[in-house]
Amino acid sequence: MPPAEPIAETGIAVPGMADVVCGAGSRSDSPDLGRASGEDSASRRYPVPCHDDLLDRVAGWGPVDTPAGGFHLVPVRLARDLPLICRWMNDPAAAAFWGLAGPQEVTQDHLRAQLAGDGHSVPCIGVLDGAPMSYWEIYRADLDPLARHYPARPHDMGIHLLVGGVAHRGRGLGGLLLRAVADLVLAQRPSCTRVIAEPDIRNTPSVAAFLTAGFRFSAEVDLPAKRAALMVRDRSFRHLL
Repeated sequence: MPPAEPIAETGIAVPGMADVVCGAGSRSDSPDLGRASGEDSASRRYPVPCHDDLLDRVAGWGPVDTPAGGFHLVPVRLARDLPLICRWMNDPAAAAFWGLAGPQEVTQDHLRAQLAGDGHSVPCIGVLDGAPMSYWEIYRADLDPLARHYPARPHDMGIHLLVGGVAHRGRGLGGLLLRAVADLVLAQRPSCTRVIAEPDIRNTPSVAAFLTAGFRFSAEVDLPAKRAALMVRDRSFRHLL
């Protein structure tokens, strides 16, 4: 993986999680996901759930325009997305950080822990101009075990990112999409005043990506699996950073 490619880390929403790495993917990885802008086929294939959840219905947030193209967060469905996510997790660069390499059941258990949980964490596929190219976890940091390790505020949100395969690697998409998703979270959740991330303090490309995305360094935090840089994107400063 090129040194300039940002690497981000997960938090501790699921025991055993480690870091996140940025890579990429192609439309052929998962052709069912469709386009990612306008009233696209991805939106039609992923109807908005009829119930509210702790994240204000991520499935209904819709696509956003970015400098790299239309981007859409699509909640994971195991039957459709498990093979693709498992393939990404077994990439050596990702495996070194996420700790989810191995048979498909390893990734499946990780996803099911969220899908069958209380709804405070939603795993998503990131679709960029029709290509499924990243894996995200959008979660309530104030309801996560992470909240025991920093001064959490009500409705704090957290994000984890894995960019999947070769085609999108080395293009600077990490910081660009982190900014877009953080802004999307703040736009869709008026009760949220800030978005949190916790990359490994040793992972300078990851910290740099978050800084590029408008996050600020807040503190060093000791987590069970790492010493993290607590990164914060504040609603009040989002137009300035």
